Amino acid sequence: MILGDSTAAAAPAGRRPTGPVRGRGPGIALDLGSARTRVWAEGLGGILDVPTVTHQGSAAARPVRRGTVVDPAAATRLVSRLLADRVPHDARPVVVLTTPVLSGPRPHATAVGVLQVLRPRAVLTIDSVRAAALGAGADLSDALLVIDVGAQLSEVALLTDGRVAAARRATMGTDDVRAATLAELVTAVSTLVTGLLRDDRRPALVDALDRGPLLAGGGALRPELAYRLSARLRSHVRAVPRPQTAAVRGAVEALHSVLRHPALSPPLPLPPL
Repeated sequence: MILGDSTAAAAPAGRRPTGPVRGRGPGIALDLGSARTRVWAEGLGGILDVPTVTHQGSAAARPVRRGTVVDPAAATRLVSRLLADRVPHDARPVVVLTTPVLSGPRPHATAVGVLQVLRPRAVLTIDSVRAAALGAGADLSDALLVIDVGAQLSEVALLTDGRVAAARRATMGTDDVRAATLAELVTAVSTLVTGLLRDDRRPALVDALDRGPLLAGGGALRPELAYRLSARLRSHVRAVPRPQTAAVRGAVEALHSVLRHPALSPPLPLPPL
């Protein structure tokens, strides 16, 4: 299973549906980002891409900051608004959630707790860098360096055998370019890569850098970012197709891998991405 090193959380006791439980619930893939939330669900017809903002009265709340859920109540309202009506009352969905690399236990538990509003059968998490590589259709048989530049967070990870072998992250993203310069963002991301090279001397990292890192996230929509990173790292940095939705598309791939497991049947049809 793709999520062999992910964590799962069953729905809490006392939250079971009142109607008959189906053989399986619908599958949901969710990328809860600092600026945008991307969702795929069975029957949705594609990927829903909306701002990570909720409103209560005239007040707007931004429940995710720097990749971490800082307002669980607002995040719960957002998830409920987007998905609760799409989950049948007697169903218990399987949810795959992307999470920033190096997320600690508390942020992880908070994010999983938000999804309990969906009465899930299980919540499984996947590092956003792994999800982006999966969503890009990257060859994971070789060592791969993935750079994910979002609105408020930048992540760099070495993947070996499809798993995160080493990683760094910085609380800087494209939102900060308004106050800073693009050069500062390039420096921050380059520092993450050079930090990996300094602290982790495994040959796979050098090989992955020689082959060229993949660039995902909303930052990859800026051609000058890939160009400047390539010059700074002396390597060909390649933006993945549709970089802003690569992570949620990878979460969908992971979801189908999970649902093909004998413990869950039948699998869902492949989604239109």
